[in-house]
Amino acid sequence: MEIFSSSPGFFAWVVLPLLIFFARICDVSMGTLRVIFISRGFKKIAPLVGFFEVIIWLLAIGQVMQNIGNVASYIAYGGGFAAGTYVGMAVEERLSLGNVIIRVITQRDEAPLVQALRGMDLGVTTMDASGSRGPVKVLLVVSRRHDLQRVLSCIQEYQPGAFFTIEEVKTVREGIFPNRQGSLRINWRDPQGFFRKGK
Repeated sequence: MEIFSSSPGFFAWVVLPLLIFFARICDVSMGTLRVIFISRGFKKIAPLVGFFEVIIWLLAIGQVMQNIGNVASYIAYGGGFAAGTYVGMAVEERLSLGNVIIRVITQRDEAPLVQALRGMDLGVTTMDASGSRGPVKVLLVVSRRHDLQRVLSCIQEYQPGAFFTIEEVKTVREGIFPNRQGSLRINWRDPQGFFRKGK
């Protein structure tokens, strides 16, 4: 504290911009996660994240307004926004929240792939369809994002070069899914318990 009081320039041009920068990283990354939580159906977590997001933002913008002539504060504010966006996306990618549906379209024998996916405790729905080059098989698989890479590796192994799409799924009810590993007891198919019996 003695260093800051004896050198106000150091605080104004170094310490304060760093504080604003890191505050912006926190609130923007939380804002990114809040939007993702809303889109994935985590209705109870999103407001809590939003509360802390706004508090941190108010602290950051308050310091900028109090030091309106400090150019370094503006640079730190903008830099923190950019860095916070990246951090929020990286954190969300690591969390792998939500569910996805993988749609595979192939002209080859789908039986080995179906058997492999079902061996991973995943439900697979197959349909006959017609493509531009003749009859095709359509496979539908719902998986949590955490297991997506395993599913894609399985597709590449048994159906290399097959056409597939991946789409976000907000809510999943019933079906066949692998048991979730770990001690966190959250129903990843219905995190808010919307489909609980008796509601």
